[in-house]
Amino acid sequence: MNDIKTQVRQYILNNFLMGGDPERITDSVSFIEKGIIDSTGVLELISFLQETFGIRIEDAEMVPENLDSLEKIEKYVDSKLT
Repeated sequence: MNDIKTQVRQYILNNFLMGGDPERITDSVSFIEKGIIDSTGVLELISFLQETFGIRIEDAEMVPENLDSLEKIEKYVDSKLT
């Protein structure tokens, strides 16, 4: 499961923080509350997750409980893969 967090962290650093401080992306930090990702960014993140992990994210699953931190994404993606 660490691989999921590592890949997502790197994606966020490269695409939203433009190589910024990796310390801002702790496992539990809320991307939305900290202004790391906005609503358009969430759609980009969803596309990345679907392409990278070969999963389908349904409209009803596009909620902060699944996508608003590395921990939540890891748990959600892992549940889709098993």
